[in-house]
Amino acid sequence: MANLVVLGLIPPSGRTQNNRDLSTVLKSLAAECRNCSPISPMQCIDRCKAYKLKNELLSLRKSMANPNYTKELLNVLKNETRLQILQAIANGRCSVGKLQQELKKSGYNHSQTNINEQYLRPLVLIGLAAQTRDEYYATTFGDRLAQLLVRFQGFAKKLPANSEGYEENLLQAMLTGEKVFEDIEAIVPRQNVSRVLKRLCSAKLIATPKERDYIFFYKSKRDPTKENLTATERKIYDAIAEAGISAGNLAKETKLSRRITYKYLRCLRGKKLVFTRRKPKAYRLTCMGEKMASSLRAVQQIVEDTWNSSEQVMQDIKVITNTGGYLNPALVT
Repeated sequence: MANLVVLGLIPPSGRTQNNRDLSTVLKSLAAECRNCSPISPMQCIDRCKAYKLKNELLSLRKSMANPNYTKELLNVLKNETRLQILQAIANGRCSVGKLQQELKKSGYNHSQTNINEQYLRPLVLIGLAAQTRDEYYATTFGDRLAQLLVRFQGFAKKLPANSEGYEENLLQAMLTGEKVFEDIEAIVPRQNVSRVLKRLCSAKLIATPKERDYIFFYKSKRDPTKENLTATERKIYDAIAEAGISAGNLAKETKLSRRITYKYLRCLRGKKLVFTRRKPKAYRLTCMGEKMASSLRAVQQIVEDTWNSSEQVMQDIKVITNTGGYLNPALVT
C-alpha cells in the first residue's frame, strides 16, 4: 500500500510540496501501486492516500473539462471570505460552526446557512474543498492554491468579481511587455477595452507613461554641418535624444517656451534635420500589477499541472486494469 508520508511525497501536515508537481508525485505512486498487495480492495480504498489523491484528480478532471473552468475558478477565488475559509480548511478540517467562529474573529458575521450556500458550496463545486461527515477540508488542488494566494493578500480586492476574465487575460499577456491599444484589442473584445483598462488603472495594476504628448521628434540622418543653424536651432537640435522626445520635454530641456520650441522645430524640419513620429499610448504593469499577473500565471500553471496529472491517472488505471490489480469501479466511470 502506497503511503505518501513515508515516501516523502506529502509532509506530515498533509500538504503537497510546492517544489514537486503532481506529475512527479504520481509517477512515484504508480511504481508503488504496481507492487502493492492489499489484503482486500476496501483496505486499498480506505487507507491508501495514493488512491485518495487519484480519486480526487479524477473528480477534478470532470470539472476541468468545462472550457470556462479557469474563469469560473478565478471568480470563486475573487472573494475575501471564500479565501479566508479556504485558508482555514487548508490548515485543518473544520465544521461549519468552527468556520463561523473563525470568521467572527475577522469581523464577518455570517449565518451557518450563508456560509454553506454562499462560500463553501462554490469551493466544493469548483474542486477546492471536500466534505467528510460534518467537516470540510481543502483538496490537494485547493491546498496548493491556498499556499499560493496566502502570499498575496490583495488578490480578491483588486479584480472584479464575477467577470468574464478579460482583466486576468490582459494582465497575464502584459507580462511579456507593455501593450498599445491595438495589442489590447487582440486580447480583449473591442467593446470591453475601455472598461477593462479603466478598472485596471483604478486598481493601480496598470499605468501609462506620464508623458502626455504622443508626437515625438527625432533627428534625421542628414548631416547638420551642411546647414547654417542659429544658436537656438543648434540648442534644440542637440537636445533631441536618439530615442526621440516630445515638444513639451524638449522645451523643459532647453528652458525655452513651447511657442519658441515649436517655431524652431518647424525650421529644423524644413531643413530636413528633424522628423516626427506618432508614438502610440502604451500600458504597462505596475509593481502590484506584475505581482498580480504572476499570481494569475501561477494559478494557471497549477490548473494545467492538475489536468495533466489527471490524464496520467487515466493511463495508470489502464495499467492496473490490464495487470489484474484492484480497482474501484468509480474510478473508471
